Amino acid sequence: MSAEQKSTPDASDVEPRPTRLTVAAALAALEGLALVVGGGYMLVMGLTGHPDDRSQAVTGGVTLIVLALLPLLAARGLLLRRGWSRGPAIITQIMALPVAYNLLQADSLAIPGGIALAAVAVAALVLIVNPETTRALGITGPGGVRESK
Repeated sequence: MSAEQKSTPDASDVEPRPTRLTVAAALAALEGLALVVGGGYMLVMGLTGHPDDRSQAVTGGVTLIVLALLPLLAARGLLLRRGWSRGPAIITQIMALPVAYNLLQADSLAIPGGIALAAVAVAALVLIVNPETTRALGITGPGGVRESK
């Protein structure tokens, strides 16, 4: 590698990360952490509790933990201003909306969780598709043209 490729830009050359981008990354990380906690709970209860079907509980727990990688990686990419991270972040929010709808249809304590999940997903979507966020991620418009400020 050449010296140019190894050098890092000066702090004065880099614009500060927009607050919208930081908040979007925090919301994606929050969703990822919630999936890890939920998956861990299902896994532990599947192994130590008395579930109806132990293998289904364990599989569900492991699946949630693996699914947590998508929003966690997206959050890290958003914080580091990687353009690729916008796609997984949007996908995560779109996947969260039907889950929130199903939670809202329940007659239980899941309704507040559905409200919270819907609010987080909509807020994150708005922040991720914001033009300021798009510019900060270096995403260009059609034809490779950068949108003006």
